[in-house]
Amino acid sequence: MLIADDEPLITAGIRTVLESAGDIEVVAGVTNGREAVEAARRHRVDVALLDISMPVLDGLAAAAELRGPRVVLLTAFGDEENVRRAVQQGVSGFVVKSCEPAELIRAVRAAHAGQAYLSPAVTRHVLGMVSFGGGDRAREAERRLSVLTPREREVLTHVAEGLSNAEVGGRVHMSEATVKTYVSRVLAKLGCANRVQAAMLLRDAED
Repeated sequence: MLIADDEPLITAGIRTVLESAGDIEVVAGVTNGREAVEAARRHRVDVALLDISMPVLDGLAAAAELRGPRVVLLTAFGDEENVRRAVQQGVSGFVVKSCEPAELIRAVRAAHAGQAYLSPAVTRHVLGMVSFGGGDRAREAERRLSVLTPREREVLTHVAEGLSNAEVGGRVHMSEATVKTYVSRVLAKLGCANRVQAAMLLRDAED
């Protein structure tokens, strides 16, 4: 995999964390999105961890150019529009720079396995940063949500609160495995790439 961040000290720290996992190899550390795109092509990496805010080419623009690697985006607090774009773009993972090392490792492993990684904590953070709108967007969101059964919408409501599958199960009296099945079904019906996209859709409808 590769890491792209314009602060070398952060890149070095992230590299140390990821390589301590034992099953993650970092083949390149670069300082901007353009270098990330070139390094990804040169090294044929599986996963690219990109800081959203970088010179020359930012993380979102670089992610749009990358066709092979799965992308995990890394950001600090407070950038609403980039967060919304990142989630809607369907990146494989989204983590904040203040996350625990174990969470960063989980995000990279999930991306490598072809899964989307957005932890409940990150879900709550992202939803708290994004401003939701009404009008046409609310009507379109409600139209898309109309395909869900009442039980599926109930599960999604709790997902939108940033709850884990286990926590949702406690609310609706289901096993964690059953909730996971429901969440997968909801994402498929809505055409969403991850939990945050689905939660944003619900928030739009209810705004």
